[in-house]
Amino acid sequence: MAALAALSGSAAPALAETFEITLDRNAVDEAHDGRVILIITPDGETEPRFQVDQNFDAPQIFGVNIDGLKPGESVRIGNGVLGFPSEDMKDVPAGDYYVQAVLHKYDTFNLSNGKTVKLPAARGAGQNWRKEPGNIISEPKKVSFDPKRRGRISVTLDNVLPPIPEKEDTEWIRRIKVRSDMLSEFWGRDVYINGHVLVPKGFDDHPEARYPLAIFHGHFPEDFGGFRTTPPDPDLECEYSERFKEPCYNRIQQEEAYKFYQKWISDDFPRMLIVEIDHSNPYYDDSYAVNSANIGPYGDAITYEFVPALEEKFRGIGESWARFLYGGSTGGWEALGVQVKYPDDYNGAFAACPDPIDFRAMMVTNIYEDENAYFRDGPFGRVPKPGKRDYLGHIFYTAEMENRYELVLGDKTRSGAQWDVWEAVYSPMGEDGYPKRIWNKRTGEIDPEVAEYWKENYDLRYILERDWAELGPKLQGKIHIYTGDMDNYYLNNAVYLMEDFLEKADPPYEGELTYGDRDEHCWNGNPDLPNAVSRLHYNWMYVPRILELIEMRAPEGADLTSWRY
Repeated sequence: MAALAALSGSAAPALAETFEITLDRNAVDEAHDGRVILIITPDGETEPRFQVDQNFDAPQIFGVNIDGLKPGESVRIGNGVLGFPSEDMKDVPAGDYYVQAVLHKYDTFNLSNGKTVKLPAARGAGQNWRKEPGNIISEPKKVSFDPKRRGRISVTLDNVLPPIPEKEDTEWIRRIKVRSDMLSEFWGRDVYINGHVLVPKGFDDHPEARYPLAIFHGHFPEDFGGFRTTPPDPDLECEYSERFKEPCYNRIQQEEAYKFYQKWISDDFPRMLIVEIDHSNPYYDDSYAVNSANIGPYGDAITYEFVPALEEKFRGIGESWARFLYGGSTGGWEALGVQVKYPDDYNGAFAACPDPIDFRAMMVTNIYEDENAYFRDGPFGRVPKPGKRDYLGHIFYTAEMENRYELVLGDKTRSGAQWDVWEAVYSPMGEDGYPKRIWNKRTGEIDPEVAEYWKENYDLRYILERDWAELGPKLQGKIHIYTGDMDNYYLNNAVYLMEDFLEKADPPYEGELTYGDRDEHCWNGNPDLPNAVSRLHYNWMYVPRILELIEMRAPEGADLTSWRY
């Protein structure tokens, strides 16, 4: 199959039933680069694109690159094209299905180092290919498919997804958009960092006040999350949470968001600024907030461009003793990673369920000693490495499955998914301008040279142990780590290794590291609430600890009063 080539409508018949996906002449008037993703599912209740995930029971997907696909031209997907969960179209059972195609558009970037790459630009949806503005989708259609039958099934890309309006200021949530000179130079085009800033009660009535700043790191925020000024909607249609087995979890989310609002405006709640940052980029929905050979100097841009601009606009105190970091999962790694990389610029990190902070436990792989990321091999047997579990140990997918899922969504580290962003952040840049692979995406064979680069630059436990003589005095009392001991992604494994070091560190780290018994992803350190609720409390869980650190580290003469009205 010439699956990667654009075809005219007069191509020869296929040897088996295939999908022919055509870019509608009436929808677009120019050629496009990108990735065409085909989704096949027996479920017609929701659009196929919104059903896609990496679980064993997920819809079937296939993906192919397109380069300069013109209006009216087509691309075929059939036997021989890599898929997930089934690897090949010939393995998809015959039956009636709903199908949909998405063209995930790529832009051409001329990097400052002279490399040219094609990547999906961040266009307002947090690198979500399902709804990124400018992507082109087909209408879902029901088809009868048989891999052993000759013929073609036609799918037409004819609906361009519209722009997403920027959020407006409200009484409590204000917006900031900062052009980064550093990132704009790196990417060869204007790059902005956006923020959703939660301002305290009395912000407009107290122009003399200067406030501490808390950065809530995490994935792409459409808005400031977990904050609601009205009680739960009485007409809310309940949504069942499979993860938490809650029949109306969306109501719980609204209830907790409203409780936070009530706490936020109460007389005795500390006045501070909290910001969620949109630093989505061509590789992922956020940058991991550190400098990267492939994503650019986001660590410096956030710390030295964005944060000062925010503090100037919203009257932040603007001193390191009044800046704090927290977050969970990706945000947990970011909080700890930024504190380690910028020890003098922040006064404390609260890292819940952090992404691997010791690469001897990249989930269940030691990238320095293991030869393969997908399998454990013995002299006569082989066992797949797991990728996700529940608290009882039931497996949803393997490491190989998750990586193949990403490869179907995009080659050259362009899937916008988890393993690929770690690769984009941590790896050196290859000769072709794309990140060097930490392992062969099909076989799992690990590249030890790339692993060594990861170690020296981003393995947080290794960096702390290597540089503790210098970092230790700066980080005493600043490191706080929390994780469930049955984290779905085995993230607790790396925390155990970090604990081994911190508990013997000299000088002592004087922080906090705790585990939740049988708690899954993403436990935040509260043993008194179920995980389903505690994960909604990041914005108020750590405030008492932040106040302790302010009082401990504020220099003589610091402003400890103007913001305590």
